[in-house]
Amino acid sequence: MGLSWQQGPLATAAIGRFLVPDPLPERLLFAEPLRRRMRVKFGDRWIADSADVVLLHEPARYPVAYFPIGDIVTGVLEAAERTTQHRDFGETTWYTVTAGDSSKTRAAWQHTALPDHASDLKGRVAFAWRAMDAFYEEDERIVGHAADAYHRIDIRQTSRHLVVRDGDRVVAESTRPLALYESGFAPRWYVPREDVDDSALTPVDGQTFCPYKGLCSYWDIGDARGAAWGYEDAWTEVRRISGMISFEPDKVEVELDGTRLRLEPGQSVISHGVDRDLTVEELSG
Repeated sequence: MGLSWQQGPLATAAIGRFLVPDPLPERLLFAEPLRRRMRVKFGDRWIADSADVVLLHEPARYPVAYFPIGDIVTGVLEAAERTTQHRDFGETTWYTVTAGDSSKTRAAWQHTALPDHASDLKGRVAFAWRAMDAFYEEDERIVGHAADAYHRIDIRQTSRHLVVRDGDRVVAESTRPLALYESGFAPRWYVPREDVDDSALTPVDGQTFCPYKGLCSYWDIGDARGAAWGYEDAWTEVRRISGMISFEPDKVEVELDGTRLRLEPGQSVISHGVDRDLTVEELSG
């Protein structure tokens, strides 16, 4: 995500540019050693355990972990007859994954006709995230997708004046918001609950989660659906935003020091593929 997601340097909506005379290719893919031990559980068994995982960053995709075949339990993978074509890596073989009484079709894949420049992925298999029971780094479970070392969140206290309006109604006004800077995203502004008119917020059924911040709740503001969101119990690393509210500048009017904020290009979060469909149920699995 930090490299190829949203507005990152390798993303199609990058806000910066490489200072080189010739334009870069339209798509840049980046693979590197993860340097973290990763394990996969399926059918209540550990089916993969490796300290030699390669992480693939692909434009507009969450990062994907590729395991050496030798670090996958023998007999877990059964090649399916169907193959697909990856636009950059060519023929892709899909596997049925079986462990104990559990079996899932098209639950893992391998690029079997890699061009020479993509040899880092040779002899490696990726598991469909949602098809597995769980992924771990060492003894701690990770959710959503493989953790990206380039994805960073910084939170800063500020005294800037932030005002949120729905038409003529002031929904929030604060001179003590928190600025949250997250890789690939424009800054997000979180307002203390005491500075928000709670009567303007209508809770929305359903939640989402962020692998870096936790479980997210949403509110409508008037006719603006999902115009506000917040993490009631944010994860430890970003605990400072717990209970605070942030607002979508394309759905309600958000002013910072008198300047209206606009939603920047490429800022919508979209799920991609069977391996990276983020759902709340994964948190309780």
